[in-house]
Amino acid sequence: MAVWLGANLLAQGQDAAFLEERIKRLTGYIQDLQEESQSQKRQIDALVRELAALREQNQNRPAATPASQDDLRELARKVQEMEEKRKADRAFLEKEFDRLTQIATAKPAVSRPPERPANTPAANLPKDAFEHTIASGDTLLAIALAYSKETGKKITVDMIQRANEGLKPERMQVGQKILIPVPDK
Repeated sequence: MAVWLGANLLAQGQDAAFLEERIKRLTGYIQDLQEESQSQKRQIDALVRELAALREQNQNRPAATPASQDDLRELARKVQEMEEKRKADRAFLEKEFDRLTQIATAKPAVSRPPERPANTPAANLPKDAFEHTIASGDTLLAIALAYSKETGKKITVDMIQRANEGLKPERMQVGQKILIPVPDK
């Protein structure tokens, strides 16, 4: 019986140690749950405060009035007006672009000048020369380049100015006639 009693006490001691260990684990688990619960409570309190602030902010905001039918009509009229102006501007720009393209691609009018008397100031010019009528947008450089290309001979702005005594490039007028000398070489 002593063995049985000893074995029984030993078994009870092991059960007590097992129970004690289990109680410690459950105590730790309960403490974790309590800490988590407190953390959640703090988060909930913060959310409640934030919600209250948002509600107060929303109440203090003036109520937006919806647009009336008249407002919408006025807006539609203004949009239509802007669209019409845009179309008119586009048409104007297209016409202007076409006009500028025509000017840029137009060849200068080339014609032979009348015979020059020997006593004129241009008598010292090369024997071949063209008469050019100034068109809108003409510059001496553009004219020189066009005639150089046409004749295959280098014609310079300086040559044109020498052939036309008193010619001031900044004062050239549409319709004005000038001589374009063509060098012999």
